[in-house]
Amino acid sequence: MSECEDDPAVFSSDTLPSDLRFMATVANGYLGTRVYSDVMHVNGVYNGEKGDCCRADVPSTVNARLTIPGESTSKNTFTLNTRTGTFCSITETQDFMVTQQIFAHRTRVHLMVLTITLERLAISEEQFTVQIKSSFVPHSQNIDFVNGPDFMGATYIYGQTLTPEVEGAARQSVHMISKPLPESLTLLPQQQSDSWIFLTAVADTEERVKECFVEGQTLVQLNQLYSSHVAAWAALWKESCVNVRGCRRLNQALYGCLYYLLAALPPLKPTDFQYIGLSPGGLSNGGNGEDYYGHIFWDQETWMYPNVLAFYPEQACTLLKNRIRTLPAAKCIAGQQGYKGAKYPWESAVTGFEVCNEDIYGLKEIHINGDISFAFQQYFYFTQDLEFFQEDGGWDVVNSIAEFWSSRVTWNPSEECYEIKGVMPPDEYQSDVTNSAYTAVVAKYSLQFAIELASHLQVPVPSEWMKIAEKIKVPFDPEKQYHPEFDGYNSGDAVKQADVVLLGYPLMYPMSSQVRKNDLVMYEAVTDHDGPAMTWSMFAIGWLELKDVSQAQQQLNKCYSNIQHPFQVWSENADGSGAVNFLTGMGGFLQTVLFGYTGFRIMKNCLHFDPIIPEDIDELRITGIDYLGNKLQFHLSKEQVTIVLMRPCGFQHLALEVVLSDSGKRFAINEGQPVSFLLGPGKIQSRCPAGSSELSTKS
Repeated sequence: MSECEDDPAVFSSDTLPSDLRFMATVANGYLGTRVYSDVMHVNGVYNGEKGDCCRADVPSTVNARLTIPGESTSKNTFTLNTRTGTFCSITETQDFMVTQQIFAHRTRVHLMVLTITLERLAISEEQFTVQIKSSFVPHSQNIDFVNGPDFMGATYIYGQTLTPEVEGAARQSVHMISKPLPESLTLLPQQQSDSWIFLTAVADTEERVKECFVEGQTLVQLNQLYSSHVAAWAALWKESCVNVRGCRRLNQALYGCLYYLLAALPPLKPTDFQYIGLSPGGLSNGGNGEDYYGHIFWDQETWMYPNVLAFYPEQACTLLKNRIRTLPAAKCIAGQQGYKGAKYPWESAVTGFEVCNEDIYGLKEIHINGDISFAFQQYFYFTQDLEFFQEDGGWDVVNSIAEFWSSRVTWNPSEECYEIKGVMPPDEYQSDVTNSAYTAVVAKYSLQFAIELASHLQVPVPSEWMKIAEKIKVPFDPEKQYHPEFDGYNSGDAVKQADVVLLGYPLMYPMSSQVRKNDLVMYEAVTDHDGPAMTWSMFAIGWLELKDVSQAQQQLNKCYSNIQHPFQVWSENADGSGAVNFLTGMGGFLQTVLFGYTGFRIMKNCLHFDPIIPEDIDELRITGIDYLGNKLQFHLSKEQVTIVLMRPCGFQHLALEVVLSDSGKRFAINEGQPVSFLLGPGKIQSRCPAGSSELSTKS
């Protein structure tokens, strides 16, 4: 077995998937492509109005197929190395090896790179030639590309999208410079090996694309193009990693999920572009008619965001800032529908207006407002970054969402409660229900968080908000001791996906262990087994809360049906249908380990933990949890927990301590000094007195 085959982060095969939708993808938050696809996509570049809006196709310059004339006995190996963010194709003959590498540069995000290397494996003076078949044509169905003058020997094309997302909005510009591929490459008799680098730069202006191409060529001349890309990925893995010992299948899945999620995010350093957000199929997918057209909706906040927040609060903040940027559109939508505050669209692209192609979702699936507010709440509890809400617009979003809910509820005098009528819950088999349990809880939380945050900011809010929050009806059946999905729900009715089970996690809605169990049992039996991939992760987390590891593992194991080999690409549905490279499902799977096995819960004043390690896992190591400005590493075995402060990060951080629930023992967490204790519940909290805003500065 080769070294690559030993490494769970490296996915290799001698064949490509029969369905090329399941090819590996490479991306960097700005550019993304599915390997061997004819197109790539650019962050924020969409074409089409309203429901026709989709990621605009940009012709791919890296889709090159190599053939060796007259060779029929070659050996092929295709590898996605998630540690380096690189796809590699190797063809070996008896005497020669051909290597093709494709990557989206991790930090020079405007660069997409194809390299081809020819190498002799035996002593010979034979000339060796490979033929190249490229799919590149300077045209797009979404962009009116025209040819510009060549630049530094490279092809230059530029154009604008055909149709803006909203009438009157600007069409988006794409400029691309690429080094053209020849029809063949030759290794001369006197050469042992040779390499060629084909560089592509993409940007929104002529000036910027030329700057980026020159920067890339400079890195090529310094022999730093690939090494700088690899170093950036190495830094990411050093700062954020989840791995287990004892279960290779789980380890591979975790590396795949985290790689695809990180690849969809921009670099940590400030960028020269406005990042739009995470869509279910990632940046590499989302063209017309596929993968939800590349739109952003609750999948971002509920399924992917918690993992991003845990490792990179600054990246989570970037996602929230996009909701701040699109707040004016959300306010406009609320006004058009006759409500106060802001109503975020079910699906959004650049402008923040509704781009879902079916009106019912935008009108009825309003829980997205609560999902967004809850994401802002989690960010505040995890970082205590009050400045974000004071200075950067965070409060405006939280306040506007609370205003919306206060105008969206209806008072029911007979039951003396506020109701939310005419909604679609997360279970999309239902389209017009009253008092969706999930919608009610996220609405309640939105109002409560707005009141809490207003107190911190010392700004007034309407007194009725508290009454509404207290009196919003959350359906509960006292006889069967479970939460009906909505008023009038008949136990046994089919459910599309995780809905009521989300009350326990991530919402942590108060309930007894018996009610939590009843919800899990009731809805597991009726949830569509062919539904979307993220569902079973939430059932698994519920059973882990109840310490029923066997039930949890049964649910988690269902997720493996959605992982398509060899490149660990997820499909939305177990039969391979639906969105591909389904980051939503990956996000749920990651949460099962990151929040399920550890018992992590983001509370108002602490990070709670209550770990449980399944039988098939010997150890779980999580590197890079960034709590209150501290990078932490957790090492969990069946008997013991060890926490290490890797380093304080950011300009300011809060000094931390561990408090064990059973004994009350406290351990200060100091840099480089491991803290170990027996497996059990506890919390990590600031060492500052409760309510203190005093910060401990970085040493």
